[in-house]
Amino acid sequence: MVINTNITANSAARNLADSTRLLSKSLARLSSGTKITSPEDDAAGLSQVMRLEAQINRNSAVRANVGNAVSFVQTQDGFLQKVQGALDRMSELSVLSQDVTKSNTDRSNYSVEFTQLQNYISDIGTKDFNGVTLFATAGQQVTIDSDASKFSMNALDMTSSTVTTGLANIYNGTSSAITTTTSAASALSNIQTAIQSLADMRAKVGANIQRLNMTDDQVTILNENMSAANSRIKDVDVADEATEFARYNILVQSGTAMLGQANMLPSMALQLIG
Repeated sequence: MVINTNITANSAARNLADSTRLLSKSLARLSSGTKITSPEDDAAGLSQVMRLEAQINRNSAVRANVGNAVSFVQTQDGFLQKVQGALDRMSELSVLSQDVTKSNTDRSNYSVEFTQLQNYISDIGTKDFNGVTLFATAGQQVTIDSDASKFSMNALDMTSSTVTTGLANIYNGTSSAITTTTSAASALSNIQTAIQSLADMRAKVGANIQRLNMTDDQVTILNENMSAANSRIKDVDVADEATEFARYNILVQSGTAMLGQANMLPSMALQLIG
């Protein structure tokens, strides 16, 4: 038995320090909800978590962009519905103007409304959405993934004759006169072509919305799966960790008691003296 060097106490102190460290780490995991409270816990896992969380955040931004694009396209379609109503009425007026019982004065009265509807359509062609032209010669590009890949939506142009033959004629005022039966017949022909062009444009709107909705669903599913993978790496299992916490807590209490006993061993040597 020795007095100056207490190996038993040193060993007990080391075990107690280890148990205390593990208890503190378990407490940190339970209080934070994450298994990785510091880089040394899982260096590779931390790297994966950082990449996954960054991509999840970018995907959330993609969903916001896609949602805004859907609002943009829906606004386009809202205006096109009004154009459809205007063209329907213009076609009706052009037929009424071809009535042989109508006088030129009657046709002139019809032409007043016809011209106003034509101006209304022309005005819609200049509308914008937050400063972005709604009806442009080129389709707007939308971000569809976390790497900023893009796709171009179908263009909706109300002025270019190469895109909307017929509707462009209405827009540009080519067929504004229905003051005679001849001009009314010519206007009706252009309006019928314009209605078909408008139908094509609304079909493009539908295709754009369908693509955007599918992209949103895809990004949403991707984020769900990435969040699940991220959780498996990072999130603590509370039930398991609570069990470990209880074990470390007992070890700390036991170690503290045993260290006290180990520190008393040198005093037993005094009993040999005397």
